[in-house]
Amino acid sequence: MKAKTILRNRTYFIFDLVLTVAAVLGAYALRLELGAVFYQFLPSMYWMIGATLVIKPVVYYLFGLYRRMWSYASINELKIIVAAVTTASVFTSMAIVILAALKAFFGFPSSALVLDWLLSLLLIGGSRFIIRIVADSVSTIANGSKAGKSRKVLVIGAGDAGALVVKEMQKNPQLNLSVAGFLDDNPTKQKQQIYGVPVIGRIGEMAKVLDKQTVDEVIIAIPSAGGKVIRTVADVCRLKGIPFRTMPGIYELIGGKVNISRLREVDIADLLRRQPTHMKEEKVGSTISGKMVAVTGAGGSIGRELCRQIARWAPSGLVLLGHGENSIFETLIELQQAYPNLPTFPIIADVRDLPRLMAVFARFKPDVVFHAAAHKHVPLMEVNVAEAVSNNVMGTLNVVKACENNGVKRLVMISTDKAIRPANIMGATKRMAEMIVLDAARRTGNAYSVVRFGNVLGSRGSVVPLFKRQIALGGPITITHPDMKRYFMTIPEAVYLVLQAASLGSGGETFVLNMGQQIRIQDLAEDLIRLSGLEPNKDIEIVYTGIRPGEKLSEDLWEEGNMFQPTAHPDIYMFYDPSNLTGENLVQKVNEILEFSVEGDSGAIIDLVDDIIPGSAVASTPPTELTSIDLL
Repeated sequence: MKAKTILRNRTYFIFDLVLTVAAVLGAYALRLELGAVFYQFLPSMYWMIGATLVIKPVVYYLFGLYRRMWSYASINELKIIVAAVTTASVFTSMAIVILAALKAFFGFPSSALVLDWLLSLLLIGGSRFIIRIVADSVSTIANGSKAGKSRKVLVIGAGDAGALVVKEMQKNPQLNLSVAGFLDDNPTKQKQQIYGVPVIGRIGEMAKVLDKQTVDEVIIAIPSAGGKVIRTVADVCRLKGIPFRTMPGIYELIGGKVNISRLREVDIADLLRRQPTHMKEEKVGSTISGKMVAVTGAGGSIGRELCRQIARWAPSGLVLLGHGENSIFETLIELQQAYPNLPTFPIIADVRDLPRLMAVFARFKPDVVFHAAAHKHVPLMEVNVAEAVSNNVMGTLNVVKACENNGVKRLVMISTDKAIRPANIMGATKRMAEMIVLDAARRTGNAYSVVRFGNVLGSRGSVVPLFKRQIALGGPITITHPDMKRYFMTIPEAVYLVLQAASLGSGGETFVLNMGQQIRIQDLAEDLIRLSGLEPNKDIEIVYTGIRPGEKLSEDLWEEGNMFQPTAHPDIYMFYDPSNLTGENLVQKVNEILEFSVEGDSGAIIDLVDDIIPGSAVASTPPTELTSIDLL
């Protein structure tokens, strides 16, 4: 290969020498018309030929004209040729002017320098692009002989990506793909052509186009397309029975192959099937700005996002409390880089250690506390019942005590939809934690409240990261049941809700987010596969593993019959639950469950929560073996 490259470069070099001489001869011939005057100026022409033969090849070499594959020449190469020829002509002109001043010859036609530049540009550039044209023609003939019957393709998107797709198809007939047309929503592109292919309508007219034209495949050539666009195209294609592909990479797409390591990056918000909620920032700012704020569980997905959002409001200080040193360290580094002037205090502590919590709160005197520390994985808590009680119930009780004893006026606890009619111990312990916070609000009059929401897309250990790992491995995606449904929200949405609750709450409220309709886990998985540029059950298989102990087919955000009220935020509701335990009755039951936790009596814990929590059915959940836990 190296010998061929050297031979090719030598050929270009020799050819350029010939063309350089031809350019000078042509310039003089055009200027002097081969008359008597032409022979009079021959000495200057010889000097000019000599100068160009010395200067121009050197300049061409320095510009890399002998290190390029000219069969792939493009506009960029044309720019380089113009720059190289112009630079060489400038140096040649300077040399001729100097030689004339030294009286190496007498007289020369100055316009010949301009003509030489134009002819050199034409000959040097033209010779390179003739090679490109010949190479394309040979490739087309060779590939065309191998091509069979072509498939008609409809390209969604008439931008740069769509143009590249069409160009690649036209260049490679062996792909057996021909373009029926473009669809694009840009009104200025309607009825225009790109590489001879017309824009035949808007994306919303796709169904009509497919009815009128024979289309074998649809290609979405909009790398930045959101989930709504892709879902619209996908729905029409499924209705018409036409396969479609998105565009993770030009060459993989054109060849019909997708490299798993180069999947289109999926925006988590694409999966929501609704518009993400936004917060009313002015209320949040008045609650946090200039205040000392503490976040428990600051190393988790929600806790870390809370810290990011809180930092934007310039609190007087931010306490990062968590028992995992690595996650707290990562949160600290991120905040210090983004907000170098914010006083941040990393505290490694366990919420189950009451003396440690008391000392931390006494030292920093937080004005606002966000309680995000909890065990959340349903299958793991099913086989670690006492641990769920210890962390979720005792930990919350300790946080409330620390708040009360140190004058914290505002506390927001993060809860879950699994706390409603719980079928698992995780949900049951979170419901008891809610009762502790709401009772403290009733007892003290402080602004202690609870925020309850569904599954958080993209959080650590949640379904989306697991699905993405399974897709990256080539599948299958595992789903417990085809009818499993859940409420979903993004991490920023969850944090907006928590921050908004901190500004809305006056004490004793439970806040929930209007998260639209529940989404089937299967639909979520299929969306994720399609948004990654693949087809469900074709490129990535979906398999069912069966409902796990402690799971319900769907969740609720409040008990049936409870009245909820609107708030100042249109997407947030609040309600008061009369079925919650309060006062001495709650204290007695909390003490009992904590004693059972210390004793490790899982059966007694389960019986107790079923007795005190409305609609609880933890006892009827089949026992889970540790070795059988499905992490999804």
